[in-house]
Amino acid sequence: LQELKTPDLAIIGGKNCEAVTKTPQHEESFRLGDISIRSIHTPCHTQDSICFFMEDRTGKAVFTGDTLFNGGCGRFFEGNAAEMHEALNMRLASLPDDTLVYSGHEYTKANAKFAMSVLPSDAVKKLQAFTEADDVTTPGKFTIADEKKHNVFMRLDDPIVQKATGASEPVDVMNKLREMKNNS
Repeated sequence: LQELKTPDLAIIGGKNCEAVTKTPQHEESFRLGDISIRSIHTPCHTQDSICFFMEDRTGKAVFTGDTLFNGGCGRFFEGNAAEMHEALNMRLASLPDDTLVYSGHEYTKANAKFAMSVLPSDAVKKLQAFTEADDVTTPGKFTIADEKKHNVFMRLDDPIVQKATGASEPVDVMNKLREMKNNS
């Protein structure tokens, strides 16, 4: 920042990034030009995981890092199933349905394959067909509404998902799904 002659520029992000000068609190909002940004604390993959919901006059997007992937979710490295359930099904699922999802990694093909083994629904079949037809499944092609339909980690109340896991309580279903995915 000294080299850029902007030593007072705020670098906003997670605590574990060296250059970060400000870590936002859950639901803290700020602006970057015309873009409204809201931080969403989503501990589980790491305890300081933060997603950023952004909105301007052209649309909405959420940058989910290692919390939410197209058709999947991050591993529970520093957290547990209850935290991931809260992150996905309470916090991110409450975003507007037309919010585009930008995840930190590209695992859509593997996630679609796993989802088919758990919930061979039309929505999951559509996701799998997309991954087979498109060699580059970059983030930003799916919305929160799509994830609610084809992401088994966001369908914990679905009887078919519950049957596949042998559990019925949402946190137990989440935990079993993650175990199954880890072993797939």
